[in-house]
Amino acid sequence: VAVETKRDGSPVTEADRAAERAIRAVLREATPDFRIVGEELGEEGASGGPSWLVDPIDGTIAFSRGIPLFSTLIALLDEGEPVLGLIDLPMLGERYVGWKGGGCFRNGAPTRVSQERDLSKAIVSHGDPFAFELSGKRDAFLRLAETCPLLRGYTDAFGHALVLGGGVGAMVDTHLNPWDAAATQVLVPEAGGLCVTREYAGKLSLVFGSEALVEQLLPLLD
Repeated sequence: VAVETKRDGSPVTEADRAAERAIRAVLREATPDFRIVGEELGEEGASGGPSWLVDPIDGTIAFSRGIPLFSTLIALLDEGEPVLGLIDLPMLGERYVGWKGGGCFRNGAPTRVSQERDLSKAIVSHGDPFAFELSGKRDAFLRLAETCPLLRGYTDAFGHALVLGGGVGAMVDTHLNPWDAAATQVLVPEAGGLCVTREYAGKLSLVFGSEALVEQLLPLLD
């Protein structure tokens, strides 16, 4: 597919915009009074009430190159706090959905994060290395590589879903926008895990998964 480059340097395709228009139409009909904030088409609706956050295609680089690991992200915020999240992996036939106090489900079945405690044996995932550079955390990435024998680059919300499914023990993902992070922020605790959010220069950084692993990973980022 044809790929354009946005002002922030990230890629976008017409499929991103078309998908967001379709999602917005459904959300607008279901909840006409709610605000909608999307990665591609901006904001609509009055501020101050509940807000939908939409990332129509998370993993546009993968999508544009025919790699079937992209996803759709939708989250609902109430008073600025994520209360519902959805990660849909259409090419894999997997959908993770959960809400505050209601648990996390994969295709309708309850799912839990890993209970792994040993960082030397756990699979730990990370986002793209350039995101660490943009966050001023290049040294942190090097420390992760030195400390975690099974460090793997399962990027974007595909990596987030692997944590929710329990296969990946924890993930470090830096330089995120709110629509990249919000679904995970509610889904991980509902799946029995820990999700720690930090802010760097207007962007978000998440460390999430098994509570024991997250607590061991956090010092590596400081």
